[in-house]
Formats: sequence, C-alpha cells, structure tokens
Amino acid sequence: MNVDQLLREAAPGSVAHTLRALRHRNFRLFFFGQLISLIGTWMQSLAQGWLVWRLSHSAWLLGLVGFCQMAPVLFLGLLGGVVADRYDRHRMVIVTQSAALVQSVLLAALTLAGAITVWQIMALALLLGVVNAFDMPIRQAFLVQMVGREDLGNAIALNSSIFNGARIIGPALAGLVVARWGEGLCFSLNAASFLAVLASLVAMRLDKHPIPRPAGNTGQRLAEGFSYAWRTPHVRALLALMMVTSLFAFPFTSFLPALVGGVLHHGAGGLGTLMTCSGIGALLGALAVARREGIRGMGRLAGTTGIGFGLFLMVFGLSRSFWLSCALLLAVGFCMMIQMAATNTLLQSLVPEELRGRLMSLYTVTFVGVAPIGSLLLGWLAHYLKIQWVLVGGGAITAAAGAVFLIFVPRIRTSVLPLLAERIEDFT
Repeated sequence: MNVDQLLREAAPGSVAHTLRALRHRNFRLFFFGQLISLIGTWMQSLAQGWLVWRLSHSAWLLGLVGFCQMAPVLFLGLLGGVVADRYDRHRMVIVTQSAALVQSVLLAALTLAGAITVWQIMALALLLGVVNAFDMPIRQAFLVQMVGREDLGNAIALNSSIFNGARIIGPALAGLVVARWGEGLCFSLNAASFLAVLASLVAMRLDKHPIPRPAGNTGQRLAEGFSYAWRTPHVRALLALMMVTSLFAFPFTSFLPALVGGVLHHGAGGLGTLMTCSGIGALLGALAVARREGIRGMGRLAGTTGIGFGLFLMVFGLSRSFWLSCALLLAVGFCMMIQMAATNTLLQSLVPEELRGRLMSLYTVTFVGVAPIGSLLLGWLAHYLKIQWVLVGGGAITAAAGAVFLIFVPRIRTSVLPLLAERIEDFT
C-alpha cells in the first residue's frame, strides 16, 4: 500500500487520518517548502524584535514596528482578495514570496553592514507588510486548488501546524544564533529559506480549472464581498470575534521582548524559549483541529477557546516567574490556534468559490490587519500603565468577546440554516 492510499483509507482519529491532506502531491510540496521558509520567518521575527529592543529599549517602538509590518494588511488586504479572485493564484504566490525574499535580503545586508537603524527596520517592516497584504489572502484561497473541498479543513489545520511547528524551531534557533553571531545571520538564513518554498511552488502540477471571475470594477468587487459578509450571520459573527481578539490579544507577541527583558529579566535566549512554548501550544492546537472530521461543533469551539485565550493571557500578564510564564504561553498558544483554525475552516468550508479570495481577505484584515491598531493602542497604554496590566485588560476583553459569541451561536445557526442547509448543518 502506497502513502497516498494509506492516507486515503486511514481510520478516523489515527495519525494517518490527521495527515490525510498530504496525499495530494501539490500540498505535500507546499507543506515541506513552507515549513522550511516559516522557520526562517520566525527566526527573523525574533531577531527583529530583539534588535529593536537592543537599539531602543522602548516598548512604544516595539509596538510601532509591529504596526508598520501589519498596517498594510489593514489598508491593502481587501485588494489582495480581489487579486486572488481575478488572477492565477499559483503565479501570484510565486510573485509575493519572491518579493518577501528581496525584503529579507535588504534587512540582512543592512544589519551585517552595521548600518541598521530603528527607522530602517520600520521601513522594511512596512515593505514586508505590503507584500503580506497580497500574499496572505491569495495563499489562503490557493489551498483549495491543492486539495479540493473534501480535505480543505484538514489542509487548513495542517497549514496552521507547520506555521506553529516552525514557531517552535525558529525562535529557539534564533535565540542561539542572536546570542552567538547576532541578528544579521538570522535575517540571512531567512532569505535563504525562501528558496525552499519557491522551489516547491515551481514544482507543482496543477489542473487548470478556471475560477469564476467576478464582474465589475474593483470597487464593485469589494462591495460584493462586504455585502456577502454583512448579510451572512456566521461570517459576520466570526469576523467580529476575530477583530476583537486581534485588537486586544494578538499584539501580546510584540511586547514579549519588553516583558522578557524588563519583568522576567532574561535575554534573547529566554525570549526564544517563551516564543517556542507558545509555538508548541499552537502546534498542539492545530493538530487537535486536524484530527476533527467535518465542521460539527467548530462554532462553539471558536467561542470557548476565545474565552480560554483571554483568561490565560490575563494570568500570563500577572506572572513574575519565567517558567510559569512558559507554561501559560503553552495554553495561550493552544487556545489561540484552535480559535484561528476553527474560524478559518468554517469560513472556507461555507464560502462560495467566486467569493473565496475576498472572504479570505476579510479574514486576513480582521486577523492580521487590525492587530497593528492593537499594537499601537497597547504600546501607547504601556507608556502610562505597566505592560503587565495592559495584557490583563486585553485578555479580559477577549474572554468577554468569546462569551458573547457563545451566547449568539444558537441564533447564528438558526438564521443560517435556511440559507446554507446542505453545508451548515454541522456548524454547532
């Protein structure tokens, strides 16, 4: 029995069943190419944050760099969705990944030359943000072309697992590399890692199934996506939950260097350990979602883990123990990833194909694009309050949003069933 057949015929709940999307050759290429590239991405993320902290010792500037890197997603992410619905997604992913490679080369060159400044880091973060504004919705919409609708939910969860598997390996490696050789080598290794994902994309063999192209100009296409999201209760509720979480909880990663250096009194190695713990928790969460069959119960799961994300973040903000903080970030990462994967799976499983790119751009904007506003807000508050109390407040708001979402889950299900009866019956 070959690997493809083994994965296809695997019993529910088995390891092979958890990995069933890997029976698709194109997704296997994507999976391993992305894994290598994302290890480099996480190495750059840690090194960039530590470099900003080393140069400035400012929580405000950490938040500002986070804003620069994510703000373009807020302002340009919806255009990325239009591009995903209009042009060949495979070719567009190759273009965006190539542009990200150029950004990492520039960052590495300036750092190794000893010429880097915080303002240059901000400019390059802004450039990467522009690339991500198009890359994220296109890449999310591209998944269905690799696996089809049958294995889409599993592919989304496995895609999340490689993101977080890299999140375990990347920061741990970066902590060692920064401590011994400096941030510049991390940026160089990230640049090299993009070659793996580009090679995997070029090697793919895709069937040419034309995607229905939206009619009208760009403004009309955007309006069509907004209209669908607003009038569809489950889309509106899921995006609202993600928006609150992105504003008040997701930005906590931007302030980890300040917490590690100023509260927990550790160096770059300690920062790498904390980020690795968060990544382990997120990986476990992604694998838990990958084991699931269908979308039954995912609405309630998104709300429950939203509550858990907020509560664990509150306790993390109050912790003064490094090892307790590590344990708490395991739980934070677990809840965060399940909420994200459940939301993404529900949206992708229920969206019409001709609107997939635009709905994924709305998801990207609420998930990533809104986060820079949160980074700025929390960074500004950290000027007047201790960063620990800022995290406690953000966690409390996030937990409350999850509780409100749970209250409305039965009403959402009732209102959506008549519209999408053949697909939505398993929503809760």
